[in-house]
Amino acid sequence: MSASQRLRRRYVDGLRREGAITRPEVAGAFAAVPREVFVADGFHGRDGTWVPADGDGFLESVYTNDVLVTKIRDGRPVSSSSQPSLMAAMIEGLELRPGTRVLEVGAGTGYNAALMAAVGARVTSIDVQADVLGRARAALARCGAAGVLLHEGDGYDGYAAGAPYDRVIVTVGVAGASPRWLEQLAPDGFVLVPLRHAGHHPVLRVRREPDGVVHAAGVCPAGFMSAAGPLSAPYPSAHPLPVDPLPAATVARPARFDPPLDVFRYHDLWFAVGAWDGRATFAQLAGAPSESGCALLDETGVGGAGIAPDGSIHATGAHAGAYSERAAALLDRWVTSGEPAVPAWRAAMALDGDPDRPIWVPRGWHLTPQP
Repeated sequence: MSASQRLRRRYVDGLRREGAITRPEVAGAFAAVPREVFVADGFHGRDGTWVPADGDGFLESVYTNDVLVTKIRDGRPVSSSSQPSLMAAMIEGLELRPGTRVLEVGAGTGYNAALMAAVGARVTSIDVQADVLGRARAALARCGAAGVLLHEGDGYDGYAAGAPYDRVIVTVGVAGASPRWLEQLAPDGFVLVPLRHAGHHPVLRVRREPDGVVHAAGVCPAGFMSAAGPLSAPYPSAHPLPVDPLPAATVARPARFDPPLDVFRYHDLWFAVGAWDGRATFAQLAGAPSESGCALLDETGVGGAGIAPDGSIHATGAHAGAYSERAAALLDRWVTSGEPAVPAWRAAMALDGDPDRPIWVPRGWHLTPQP
């Protein structure tokens, strides 16, 4: 057994323990597809340094549950191999079967497409970046992946020539779903998309019902790089965009959770705060716990209140007292509602954004009974 195979076995075991992989065919795909082939030129480490393929610890780093950034433009990541646990959760969420026709918006390194193909899907993957597609095409050829077609194009437009698709999976954060994706779906198909919500990108399942109404349902917490263009167009009811760190808190409320919420439960809270309050976004307050980010931004844009994973509240600005109370009320509401997770939420969707290239965005999140 090669070093890569040994590391892949440990990697799959870890994803199973986390609960990211529950289906044997998905475990088989992660065990079979060599991730290192898709980052053969190297990648950027967490500290920003370049990790070359011939560097010490390269293979061990590849088989960690971490995003591997492969391209940066103007200081911002624009292509990567996503966090494996998130990739696994999304692939399982697609409910793939042999022969399932999938449109992937955002080819990235090609690794995600190779995993879906290993499950038996027929994948059409599009990306607007020609160089990214070239590297993905070469990697897919090197590992002998079959059942993947790559095309250069704008993700908003999908790829009508390959329609209909049973599934659409989007691998970049967007503000709304393109109508083209829904138009290119087969009956009973759905879109799995990381859709911007209160400063982060939880994964939603979007489908058109027989009566023509478009609905969104929460799937799982997530974080993705943001798309450009009409897929990230602003619209009137959108949450404020993430902001730079706010000044140190002048009003604080004590911790509520011991131990603090883990990252998944914290994002469950964050989703609920965003569903109930249009001022929710991502913001870090100076002096607040570094792992926090869920915040209410006041109307001045330079104050508000943040909620940390331990339930403590840190508020700043001219309206610190009022926003501290507002954040505490939302925290109370989440607790008394049974601490709902992301999959408990549903919303109808409406067209908004750029009038010439509109997007479907959620309207009025509500909780649904969970088993």
